[in-house]
Amino acid sequence: MKKRVKLVVAYDGTAYHGWQIQPGAVTIEGELNRCLTGLLGEKIQVIGASRTDAGVHALGNVAVFDTQTPIPAEKISYALNQRLPMDIRIQDSREVPLSWHPRHCESRKTYEYRIDNGEFPLPVRRLYTYFTYRPLDSALMNEAAAYLVGEHDFKSFCQASSQAETTVRTIYSAQAVREGREIALRICGSGFLYNMVRIIAGTLMEVGGGKRPPEDILQILEAKDRAAAGPTAPACGLTLIKYDFPQNFSGIAN
Repeated sequence: MKKRVKLVVAYDGTAYHGWQIQPGAVTIEGELNRCLTGLLGEKIQVIGASRTDAGVHALGNVAVFDTQTPIPAEKISYALNQRLPMDIRIQDSREVPLSWHPRHCESRKTYEYRIDNGEFPLPVRRLYTYFTYRPLDSALMNEAAAYLVGEHDFKSFCQASSQAETTVRTIYSAQAVREGREIALRICGSGFLYNMVRIIAGTLMEVGGGKRPPEDILQILEAKDRAAAGPTAPACGLTLIKYDFPQNFSGIAN
């Protein structure tokens, strides 16, 4: 009997061309499909909640797939992790209703962008942070981030090539906190546009570096013009931390 299995997927995105399958490229989705097909003996195509870009990492992306396998859903994670590359690991697998789709239900997504703000870069952090030696004021960045909270049109913080039907999104929280030599920018929202978090990060770094005041965020939002915001920060500093789903059925909240 067919069942739907939900996976929580963690990965180091350094070696991958993003989540979504692309011709001639190694992707997270492609590796999941390949390994699941080999494990279960049937053609599997996962559906991901978030199509992260090349070089972006994840602690808790979500995907589902349908299968006829008799293997209990909660055991699939153990078997699949034996087949996946070392930089992709399933954190949880469980059965969900056949009607449940991770992109067609209410959710909250949390991203974190980390900046290494020391005098010299730390080699062990080079794949997971963006390094800049220019001093950044995290308090000013945090002040600017607060203007992003709420429902806004984020067209200025969206890559111009985006095909999104609407650029209105809701941000529930946005903070910039210094943790030693690193600054962590953490944003939770209902959804994000193409390159939105990386453009926000690039803009907040301009604020932290004194190039623009925190209140400029209001003018950038009002402009609805990509040119009004700062640069797109590199992918290496970005990690999808987690998805939260409402308790619409047992076991699906996190």
